[in-house]
Amino acid sequence: MKWLERNWDQVLLGLGEHLLISATALAIAFALSLAIGIWAARDRRVLAAALAISGFLYTIPTLALLALLIPFVGLGKTNAIITMVAFSLLILIRNVATGIREVPAEVVDAARGMGMSAGQILARIELPLAAPVIVAGLRIAAVTVISVTVVAAYVNSGGLGTLILAGIQTDHAPKIWVGALTACALAVTVDLSLARTESWLKRRSAA
Repeated sequence: MKWLERNWDQVLLGLGEHLLISATALAIAFALSLAIGIWAARDRRVLAAALAISGFLYTIPTLALLALLIPFVGLGKTNAIITMVAFSLLILIRNVATGIREVPAEVVDAARGMGMSAGQILARIELPLAAPVIVAGLRIAAVTVISVTVVAAYVNSGGLGTLILAGIQTDHAPKIWVGALTACALAVTVDLSLARTESWLKRRSAA
C-alpha cells in the first residue's frame, strides 16, 4: 500500500491508457461488427464467411498476433488496438447476426405490412429486439479486451500491463499486485455494468 500511496499517478496513467486502448478497440470492433452482422443476418454465405475469418483471427495467440503486426505498424497502441479488434470480431458479429435472425418473422411481416421500409424495420424493430443479445456479446468482448490488453504491454502499448511487466522484471510484488488488481476491478466493473444493461433491455423487450 505504501508503494500505491507514493505512485498513484502511475496507476492512474496506466488505467487511463488501458481505458483508451480498450474503448477504442471496442468502438471500432462494434462498428465493423454491426455492419457485417446486419449483412450476415440476411445472407447465410456471408455469415459463414464472416464467422470463419473472425474465428481464425480469434484462434491466433495474443503474443503471436502482436508480434506479427510489428513489421507493419511497429510497437505501441496501434498494434494493441488492431489486435484487440481482431479478437472482438467473432463474438460481436455472431451476436449481432444471431440477435437479428431471432426476431420473429411475424413481427417483421407486420411492420412491412404497415408500410415500413427495410431501413425503418431494422432501426425500429430488429435492432431494438436484438439489443439484449448484442449487448451480451459486447459484454463478453469488453471483458476479453480489458483482460487481453494487459498482455499488450509487451509491445509498449502502455496500460496496466506495464505495471505488471515492470513488477515482474524487477521482482517488485506491489507493482504486480496493484496492476493486476486494478485490471481485475476494471473488468468486473464493466462486466457488472453491461450485465445490468442487458437485464434492463431484456425486461424492456418483454414488456
